[in-house]
Amino acid sequence: MVETSQNVAFEILVDIERRSSAASSMPRSEQSERFWTGVGFRLNKVQYVAPLKEVAEILSMPGFTKVPGARSWVKGLANIRGTLLPIMDLHGFLGRKAIPSMRSQRILVINHNGIHSGVMVDEVLGLQHFDDSERREDVNDDEAILPYVKGAFTRGEEEWKVFSPFALAESPSFMQVAL
Repeated sequence: MVETSQNVAFEILVDIERRSSAASSMPRSEQSERFWTGVGFRLNKVQYVAPLKEVAEILSMPGFTKVPGARSWVKGLANIRGTLLPIMDLHGFLGRKAIPSMRSQRILVINHNGIHSGVMVDEVLGLQHFDDSERREDVNDDEAILPYVKGAFTRGEEEWKVFSPFALAESPSFMQVAL
C-alpha cells in the first residue's frame, strides 16, 4: 500500500499527541514549584505584589458614576462589559491622602466569595516572579494596611510586600461602604 500525504500527516499528528500525553503526565519539575508569581503594583512609593490567583482582572481607570451616601473612598460604580463594578480608592480606605488621578492608575478587580469590586492602585508593575528563598514573613508597614499584608519578598535591595486582595474583601470595614 502506498502511503499518501494524508496518512503521513495523520501519523505525525498521532506521534505529537503521544508525546504530548507523555509530557503532561510527567511530574512537575522541582524548580517550577519553587517559584511564586503575583501582580506587582505600587501605592505611593511602596511596591506590593498580589497573588496571581487573587486578581481577576486589571483595568485602566474606567469612567464611573458617584454613589450618593457612600464613604469617600467609594469612588463610584463603573459599567464593565454590562456588569456594575464598585470602584474603591485603596488610599482612601486605608486613611491615606488620596493621590490625584494619574495616567498610570489602574484597577485591580477582586472576585471573591460573592464580592466583586475594583481597587484603585497607583500603577501596575506587571507579573513578578520570586524564588521561595526570597520570601520572608516579617514585614513593617503602617498599621492600616498590615492586616492585608501576608509577608514579603526581598530581591537584592528591593522589597515587595505581599498584599492579599482576598483578605481585603473579607474585611468587615471594606464591606461598610454606606455613611
